[in-house]
Order: sequence, then C-alpha cells, then structure tokens
Amino acid sequence: MSDPSTAQQVRQHVERLAAQGIDIVRVTYPDLIGVDRSRDVLLSHLPAACDHGLAFCRAIYVTSPRGDVIDAPGGLEEGLPDISVRPDLDTLVALPWEPGVAWCLGDPIDPATGAPAAESPRDLVRRLTGALATSGLEAVVGPELEYFLLDPAPGSPTGWAPYSGLTGNVYSSGRRGDPESHLLRTLRQLDRLDIGVTSGNQEFDGGQFEINLSHSAAMDAADRAFRFKSAVRELARTEGRLATFMAKPFNDSGGSGFHLHVSCEDGDGRNVFDDPAGQYGLSAIARHAIGGLLAHAPALTALLNPTINSYKRFGRDTLAPWLVDWGLDKRSAMLRIPPERGSGARLEMRLGDASANPYLAVAGLVAALHLGIRDAAEPPAPIEGYGYDETRAGRLPQSLDAALDALEADTELTDLLGKPFTDTFLAYKRNELTRFQNYVTDWEFGEYAQHI
Repeated sequence: MSDPSTAQQVRQHVERLAAQGIDIVRVTYPDLIGVDRSRDVLLSHLPAACDHGLAFCRAIYVTSPRGDVIDAPGGLEEGLPDISVRPDLDTLVALPWEPGVAWCLGDPIDPATGAPAAESPRDLVRRLTGALATSGLEAVVGPELEYFLLDPAPGSPTGWAPYSGLTGNVYSSGRRGDPESHLLRTLRQLDRLDIGVTSGNQEFDGGQFEINLSHSAAMDAADRAFRFKSAVRELARTEGRLATFMAKPFNDSGGSGFHLHVSCEDGDGRNVFDDPAGQYGLSAIARHAIGGLLAHAPALTALLNPTINSYKRFGRDTLAPWLVDWGLDKRSAMLRIPPERGSGARLEMRLGDASANPYLAVAGLVAALHLGIRDAAEPPAPIEGYGYDETRAGRLPQSLDAALDALEADTELTDLLGKPFTDTFLAYKRNELTRFQNYVTDWEFGEYAQHI
C-alpha cells in the first residue's frame, strides 16, 4: 500500500467506519468448496492488513470439512506455506446482526510471486470473465438458491430434523408452513446486507426455502451468492438452527438446487441473446451459448454438483436435470429458455445444486459460454414435451467419480480453468471419494449386520 492515494483511501474508510460505531472488520474469502474462511481485524489494524495482507496457511484450500489436510498441491509436501489475503474495501458492508462489525471480501495472493493464489475461486471468475470479454461480451447472472432449515433433534440419527415438517406448502409464504416467520426475518436482514435479495418463498419440501437474487455482472453475482450462503448459515446459527445447502439432506425429501440465469451484454449494455428475427426469438450468439453449455455439460457437472451427495438428487421425475438437453420453458430440461425476450432474454442453467461453490459454478458457466460463442457451437433441436427421455439425449454423469473423469477429459474447459486449479480440485475431490469408499456407513450396517 505504498501508493499515497491508496493509503488515503484506506484512512477514509477507517474514519467512515469509526463514525458508524464499527470497530471490527471481518475479512472473508472462499475456500475450494465455497466455505467462508475469515479473520476479524480491529479497525485500528486495518491499514496494516491492507498494506501487508493477512497470512493464512495455503493448505486451507486442501483441508477437508473434517479438518484433514489432503495430498494435493499447496499442502503437506510444500511445507504448508502461506497465502496473503488482501481486504477488498470496495466490498465493505455493515453486518446487520453483529453490531460494530463490518464485512468485506478478501483476495488471496501468493507472497512468493505477488500473483493471485492459483486455487482462488474468486480470481478464477475474474480470469474467465476476462476471457469472455475478448469477444466484447459481459455475462450477466441471476442466482437462485434453495436450502433446508433444520431444528435440533437429539434423538434422530443425524441430530437434526426439518423445521416445520409440514408438506404441501409449495410456492407459499406466511405462517402456514413457516410458523416462526423465518423467511420474513431472513429477508429483512439480507436486505440490510445489500446483496441484491429480491424475494423468497417456501419451496417443495417442509423446511425448505428459496431466496432469489437480482442479476448483475458475473463477478458481482458470484460475490453476492457466496455472501448469501454465508449469511443464511450465520443467521440460522443465531436461532440455534442449521441452514444447510447440502444437495439432498434426507431420503424422504427432494433436493436443493442452484439455478443460474445468464445472458450476455455488449459494450453498449444491449442484451445480445435477444433477436426478434431469430429462431425462437434468440440470436446466433444465444444459440452458440446453448451449444457451448451442452457440449461441456458433463465436465461442468463436477463444478455444479461437487459432492458425493449431489448425485442422490438426480433421477427421473425429480425436476433435477438428468440428461444433457435444452427446452423452451421446460423445467424438466437441464437448460431452460424462459419465455421473456427483449432485455429479459436469458438461459436458465438448472444443472447445479445448492452445495456448489458459487464462484466455481459461475466460472464454469462463463467458460462454457465463452467456448460455445468462440467456436460457434450449434445445439441440437430443443426437446418437446417432458424432458426425461433417454432416447432423445445423453445422460449427465451419475456420480462424482464420473463427473471428475468428464472434467479431466474436457481439455478445452480445463485449459481455461488452468492446470494448477484443475489439478488441485481433482486431487481434493478424488480424496473425498476415497475417504467415502473406505467409510462404513449406517446403511451398510443396517443392510448386512443382522442377516449375513
């Protein structure tokens, strides 16, 4: 922060925050799976944090949710080196539920090179939006995320049960399915956080909610989706509850999706997916974008459905994608084209589940768009009728193992993602598979112990 103008800007931020009664700044960045990693910094030390960065062990990118450091680049073999996280003060916002605390995102830097950390999901989005910009285009993304709210249930196998287990309140609001007004309380707090929340409702299953975010440039949309997930989890904790974005937390309920609405704008801010004279009212660029998303869908599955549990959400008649297909206003298709045209022309990628890291989901989406537009990829005809017909489209990968193989095989996509990121992601996720395959589950004990 040797630039005097930069130092002056930091001082102005400090003075403004102090005037608001804020004395702590929480600096947060996403790890490889989208978990928020952070440090609380006293306001008086913020200039030093901006100048020198905050040191974190780089192995956080290859540390499992259970705390194991796995064998992957940046981990044990490299001696557990540091990354340096620089606060992005343009993202500062007061935390409505934590008096005296402001929240900002951070960007991890490799201290040895001064370059962004190769594993940084946020920088991956930055790089890929730059690749799309070479075509004179900017991706505009609107995220939709679902989650389950759970109450403690000490006698249950997991220790948790769905909040308000009442079913049948699909697409509703009010106390009928939300007796303690969780949704109203959460919407109001998120609105004060200023992350573009627009609306919410109870979803298909009891205790399941969907909250929608406004559309914006891809990087901003990824930032807001990441902060949304972090905030919802934290707000649930303040109530003694658990908000989970796990793809399918219960056997007797459906899953939670992460749908991404996307369009592209040119330098004049015009939606280039719209063309009244084009087939279906879509432009050639939109058609090529569809072609790119279909061509790279098997590889994208690893980024948008990144857990072993993700694939328990898939299947016939689930309203979760199952085949590589697209359709005009078809919710049974992987890629839905909503009916709006003009400035509202867009594609809805329905492949993702809520466990996806928002940055990796948006990065994969933008990469496939870029490749489709660059290569003028042509899609097949859209589906007619219901979308679960294997005779008309190929299956998506049906397991994490198969999805990782598809990602590794898609060299066009991985060349854009970069070898350092891809190698780390594949090593991390394949370790997850190994750990699961070696673990004796409750299902196995119940299936075999008394009968074999």
